[in-house]
Amino acid sequence: MKPFQIRLPGPPRHIVYPKHQAGHIGKQAGHLGSQAFYPGRQHSYLVPPAGAAGIPVQNQPGRPAGALWMPAPPPPLNCPPGLEYLSQIDMILIHQQIELLEVLFSFESSNVYEIKNSFGQRIYFAAEDTNFCTRNCCGRSRPFTLRITDNVGQEVITLERPLRCNCCCCPCCLQEIEIQAPPGVPVGYVTQTWHPFLTKFTIKNQKGEDVLKISGPCIVCCFAGVDFEITSLDEQIVVGRISKHWSGLLREALTDADNFGIQFPRDLDVKMKAVMIGACFLIDYMFFERTR
Repeated sequence: MKPFQIRLPGPPRHIVYPKHQAGHIGKQAGHLGSQAFYPGRQHSYLVPPAGAAGIPVQNQPGRPAGALWMPAPPPPLNCPPGLEYLSQIDMILIHQQIELLEVLFSFESSNVYEIKNSFGQRIYFAAEDTNFCTRNCCGRSRPFTLRITDNVGQEVITLERPLRCNCCCCPCCLQEIEIQAPPGVPVGYVTQTWHPFLTKFTIKNQKGEDVLKISGPCIVCCFAGVDFEITSLDEQIVVGRISKHWSGLLREALTDADNFGIQFPRDLDVKMKAVMIGACFLIDYMFFERTR
């Protein structure tokens, strides 16, 4: 008969947990300060600042592996779906991707853009939806639909530009663009304002009421950095800035792939931030698309 044995439980096995991704979110660069813009009590476009953004999200479904995406912050009150990414930032970087077919064969292909925050984290992708004939026959004046999608491929912003004759001497054919968020729901418009020698635009809300103005230089040079100031309606307060960044001689000479930066107050309404993105794309097509 075997003696009775008591087996004591041994030490627990060591479990290795995956390391968390590091991603420090500090103070956003390029902040314009605490300057707030109040275009009037009937046009209140300021919302309370949100909390910290959190840890960057990586390898989202439907996107290339290794892509570092900005995490989705808690959506503010009355925020259209997908625009919560804009609630905690005061700077946007827009990079147009180089199309090899354009460089090799000199015909216009659909523009594709990457939209990032000041930390280099991706916020959106933007892709032009036009046909071959429209792009290569109408050039920089072409009408287009630009679809902006989030990190899971959901379309959150749609830009609609109608066909207009791009002639500064013809005030009846001024440029405009409609911004929808979500698709099908207009949140604002950007319209060109006629001026004999200056570049001017007006930012409107969803009701077509004037909210802000954009002023550019007299001569827009394609081979240098250019700033377009976003101001109050009386043009006395600078609210933000749309800047076309110099990309280097080789890239500027051989391609029309441009880099832009947009600055605005952090507490500006996300709808107006989306409208400023639309204004940046309109400026890109009007002045920096190569004429074939």
